[in-house]
Amino acid sequence: MALWRGWSIRTRLTTLTGAVMALVCAGMTLVVLLGVRNIATEYRTEQIVDAALRTVHLVKRNQLPSILPYQNVRALQVVDAHQIVRAATPNLIGREPIADFPPDENSVRGDRVWCHMPAFPDECMIVVAFRIYQSKGDWTIYAADEGVPWYVDLRAIVSLIIGSLLLTGVTTIGAYWQVGKVLEPVEAIRRELFEYTATDPGRRVPVPRYHDEIRELTLTANKTLERLEAAVEQQRRFASDASHDLRSPLTAMRAEIEAALLDPDQTDWTATGNALIDSLDRLQALVSDLLQIARLDAAAPGANEPIDLAELCRTEVDARQRTVELVQELAPGVVVQGDRLRLSRLLTNLLDNAERHAASEVRVCVCGDNGWGVLEVIDDGSGIPPAQREVVFQRFARLDAARTRDAGGTGLGLSIARQIAEGHGGTLTIEDSDRGARFVLRIPRTQ
Repeated sequence: MALWRGWSIRTRLTTLTGAVMALVCAGMTLVVLLGVRNIATEYRTEQIVDAALRTVHLVKRNQLPSILPYQNVRALQVVDAHQIVRAATPNLIGREPIADFPPDENSVRGDRVWCHMPAFPDECMIVVAFRIYQSKGDWTIYAADEGVPWYVDLRAIVSLIIGSLLLTGVTTIGAYWQVGKVLEPVEAIRRELFEYTATDPGRRVPVPRYHDEIRELTLTANKTLERLEAAVEQQRRFASDASHDLRSPLTAMRAEIEAALLDPDQTDWTATGNALIDSLDRLQALVSDLLQIARLDAAAPGANEPIDLAELCRTEVDARQRTVELVQELAPGVVVQGDRLRLSRLLTNLLDNAERHAASEVRVCVCGDNGWGVLEVIDDGSGIPPAQREVVFQRFARLDAARTRDAGGTGLGLSIARQIAEGHGGTLTIEDSDRGARFVLRIPRTQ
C-alpha cells in the first residue's frame, strides 16, 4: 500500500488499466476455451457415435468380427445381453466390459464421461453406449475415446495466452501514452504554479484547447490566481498606505522636537508637548486600527451572544462626548446574534465618521425589516456621490473633501466597519438620503 501511494497518477492509472485488461483477457480466454472445448467435445462425441454406428451396421448384417477395427476411436466393445464381450478392438481383447450403463429405456443411445476404467487407468474417456435390439436380448455397443482436455489443444492455449499478453501490453502502453497526454495540462499547471511568486503575480496557467474537466480546472486556477494577484496588489497598496500614514505622525513629532531643540530656551514646551500628544493620539489610533484589521483578516473568532441593537446604540451614544447633536430613533426588541465589542466598534466608527462630516446633527435609527436588524447612521453633511460610495470602504480611502476637512481619520474606520458587518453575516452600505450620508447596517435578526 505504501508503494502504491508513492506512485504517480500516471503509473497508477496505467497499472490499473493493465490489470483490468489482463482480467478482461483472462475472462475472454476462459470463455473462448469453454466454447471451443464444448465444440471439440461435441465433435469428438460425434466421431465416437459414428464408430459405434458402423459397428451396429456390422451386427445387423451378421458380419461382426471378433476383433474390431479402431475406426478412429481408442476402444470398441460389443456386449451381449448376458454381459459377455462378443467383439472388441485389439486393446480390449480378454477384458471385461469397459462400462456397465445401458442407454435409457426410451433411447437407443447414452453418453457419459467415464473415468478410471480398468483398461484406461488415470484417464477420463467419452463413452457412448448404443442399444441393439436382438431376439434373445438387447446387445450394447460401447465406443470410447479420450476426452478433450481443459486447454483443448496446446497450440490453442499458447495462442490465446500470447494474444492476451500482446493485447494487455499494447493496451498498457497505449494507456500510459494517453494518460500522459491527458495529464500534460496538469503538469503545465504544476510547473506554472511552482514558478509563481509574489514578485510575479501576473503569471497564468495555460488553458488546454479541449473542453473537458482539466480545462475547467485551469480556468478555476486562473481565476484563483487573478484573485491572488488582486490580493497581493491590495496588500502592497495597504503596506504602502500604512507606511505613509505611520510616517506622517512620526515626521510631525520629529519636526516638533527638532524645532524645539534648536532654541530650547525660547520653546513653549507646553505647546510642543500638546502637539506631540496629538501626533501620538493619531499614531495610536492608526496602530489600533491596523491591529483590528489584522484580527479581522485572520478571521479570529469572536463572542456570539444575543444583542439588543437599541440598547447597544443607547449605551454607546450616551457615553460619547458629543460635538454635534445626536438624535436617537431606537425601536426596542431588535435582537441580533454577534460580538458586542465588535458591533460597538462598528457603531463607534460610523458615529466618528458621521460627526466629522455632519453640519449640526447625526441621527441613529434602529428598526426591524423582514428578518433583519437594521441600524442607520445619518449625518446632515455634504453627502457622498453615488460613484464614490464603494470607494470609501476601501482601506486608507479618503475623498478629497474628507482630506481637507478630516485630518484626524485613519482611513480604516469604514473598512473595519464593513468587515465586522460581513463577519456577522450582514451588509454595510451607503443608501440615498435627502441630505448627507446614510450608512445602513443589516444583520440577521434572531427575534
